Amino acid sequence: MKTLSGIYTPSPEALLETARITLFAPNQLESHHLDEVFNHLMRHQLDYADLYFQYTRSEGWSLEEGQVKTASFNIDQGVGVRAVSGEKTAFAYSDDISHGALLAASEATRAIARIGAHQRHHAVSNKSGHALYQPIDPLTSLQDAEKVALLEKLERYARAIDPRITQVMASLNSEYDVVLIARSDGHQAADVRPLVRLSLQVIAEQNGQREQGSAGGGGRFSYDYFSDQMLHHYAELAVHQALTNLTADPAPAGNMTVVLGAGWPGILLHEAIGHGLEGDFNRKGSSAFSNRIGEKVAATGVTVVDDGTLANRRGSLNVDDEGNPTQCTTLIENGILKGYMQDSLNARLMGVGITGNARRESYAHIPMPRMTNTYMLNGQHDPQEIIASVKNGLYAVNFGGGQVDITSGKFVFSTAEAYLIEDGKITRPVKGATLIGNGPDVLTRVSMIGNDMALDPGVGTCGKEGQSVPVGVGQPTLRIDGLTVGGTA
Repeated sequence: MKTLSGIYTPSPEALLETARITLFAPNQLESHHLDEVFNHLMRHQLDYADLYFQYTRSEGWSLEEGQVKTASFNIDQGVGVRAVSGEKTAFAYSDDISHGALLAASEATRAIARIGAHQRHHAVSNKSGHALYQPIDPLTSLQDAEKVALLEKLERYARAIDPRITQVMASLNSEYDVVLIARSDGHQAADVRPLVRLSLQVIAEQNGQREQGSAGGGGRFSYDYFSDQMLHHYAELAVHQALTNLTADPAPAGNMTVVLGAGWPGILLHEAIGHGLEGDFNRKGSSAFSNRIGEKVAATGVTVVDDGTLANRRGSLNVDDEGNPTQCTTLIENGILKGYMQDSLNARLMGVGITGNARRESYAHIPMPRMTNTYMLNGQHDPQEIIASVKNGLYAVNFGGGQVDITSGKFVFSTAEAYLIEDGKITRPVKGATLIGNGPDVLTRVSMIGNDMALDPGVGTCGKEGQSVPVGVGQPTLRIDGLTVGGTA
């Protein structure tokens, strides 16, 4: 199969064979063993059952003050057995991938049958998956000494930019993940998922005042991605943020126009709006967007998608964790709510199609509808035109932490880098600004959308109900009118 700009990538069938060799062969598992497990499960007229096999190798390196602070390596494998009846799910998992362990786990999940049988129908897809990234093992793409040297080089680059940089902390992480999903409808799918991430944090000090800056990136490729040019870029971004905050004034407070920069500020869209568009919250009626399909929920021009099919992106998957191909799902189109992100359980119960958004942290977790790469599409305004349109406001370039209430949509986000806009120009940097609002309400306050849509550099991790998964976010420059800013001035 020829994809990814002419690079030959194994077909879904080849990925399935790789997964069988990795997961089944060492554990003496064969297809008839899986048939026996499903026969054991489905005797009780369950709606659906699946097996999720996983093998993961991961490592982490961190450098602080020129010294290797941590070096870790981990191998994990196991299988999760899930049985579904109506709205109820029974789940068991084991780190032993053997015929006996599978039968024991299936016995544990059969208790759900006592709840009562339902009609047998499946909201699943048998379509083949994508070929979005190379099935490589990033852990082997550099020698250990070269990984440490890469972090040391990044530290040197950061320190060389400005003498006020007093501390540098850098970390390098990678994962090689092989998964195989077998379902009660007979379908099997597999994926080989590489993932790397490089993170940098610097501290600048001047006249007793200390400020920090951060940068980094990654995706589904090898360590080769982190070229000298990329390392310089990360160092410049982190140092710039720290030095900017050294000279920043306390942020003002009040109701004002806010301009969000392109790229990573899409994390606000992800948290304040994206979670509210996941199928389970809407099926249960606990989202601010529940029962609003076809309604105008955002300003004209606002189009939001979740796209798990972007090549090499951190949030992308060839197949989701139920074996269904990921897809690009339009959630909001020109202000109108079009749909939600769905896994098979919620799609079946809501009577809609699946969207390939079933995700789980590992074989020890149940899948649920989750975001992949969620972003807003381009508008028609030049970013400079948006800035020039603001008399007095705040320009938020980067974000730190935040909190969101899914039911109400209320959020609080702290900025990591922000500036005042005065008479249509970006002027003084400010620090300590927090954005306070309601996600659905903010969508209606978008008055200008830029033509500079950008995705984040590949650093996002999303948490939901105790599970963490890698994700991507993005947006163009946005003007939002009448947003509450909490400041320190």
